[in-house]
Amino acid sequence: MSSVESKTASQPSALAEFWYYFSRNKGAVIGLAVFLLVLFVAIFAPFVAPHSASEQYRDMLLLPPAWMEGGNFSFLLGTDAVGRDIFSRLIYGARFSLFIGLIVVTLSVISGVLIGLVAGYFRGRVDTVIMRVMDIILAFPSLLLALVLVAVLGPGLVNAMIAISLVNLPHFVRLTRAAVMTERAKDYVIASKVAGAGTMRLMLLTILPNCLAPLIVQATLAFSAAILDAAALGFLGMGAQPPTPEWGTMLAEAREFIQRAWWVVTFPGLAILVTVLSINLMGDGLRDALDPKLKRS
Repeated sequence: MSSVESKTASQPSALAEFWYYFSRNKGAVIGLAVFLLVLFVAIFAPFVAPHSASEQYRDMLLLPPAWMEGGNFSFLLGTDAVGRDIFSRLIYGARFSLFIGLIVVTLSVISGVLIGLVAGYFRGRVDTVIMRVMDIILAFPSLLLALVLVAVLGPGLVNAMIAISLVNLPHFVRLTRAAVMTERAKDYVIASKVAGAGTMRLMLLTILPNCLAPLIVQATLAFSAAILDAAALGFLGMGAQPPTPEWGTMLAEAREFIQRAWWVVTFPGLAILVTVLSINLMGDGLRDALDPKLKRS
């Protein structure tokens, strides 16, 4: 084996290095485990959930959790005001929350990265116009702006996702722009330009891959923010509409029973808390693993 091959073989792979730094953050590992559990439950909801999300048991209205007096182990977390199994609705609700987060982040990342690339690469008047528009969007409280947009577009899950995507857009634009402005003056970009690389090749193949690390971390945090915003819109009646088993909508349906049936409010709230916390912990781990300045020896 040559010295070059030996040196290459002795170096840990990029994936192994990433996992080494990620796994040193114990909170991130726990967050990843919880997120994978939620993802598994969401994917296999029809097989995991003991009941249908919409099936009503009229003789089991506001049944308490199984461990309380009057509870039934067929309904582990109790039932709601119309006799639907809360545990099953939480499981199916994970599908909606993760789907919302995925769509919102996808829309925000694609549009934000493209706009940020244009602003950071071309600069000048184009950059000024784009950034002033982003500043205007950021001047509004995010939830208030999302509410206004949904009110204009009409209540519903699709319109809520569009509104939340627009609210998250400036963060990706600003982050991409800053990264592009840093990279475009480096030697490898200048060398590619001298070699005859076109504008699109420089932007998408030369500069963008070196800007991905902070974008991945921001996308993770935006994922959890999207779940929270969707739950808030659902709670206010502007997001997913009943009888959709979305966690925010479940909270809205249950708020009038909070004093005599605490479980109908508590468990959807805990589901939101645990899921968002796990994703945020994962984001911290990704930051530690992808940012060279934060890598500890």
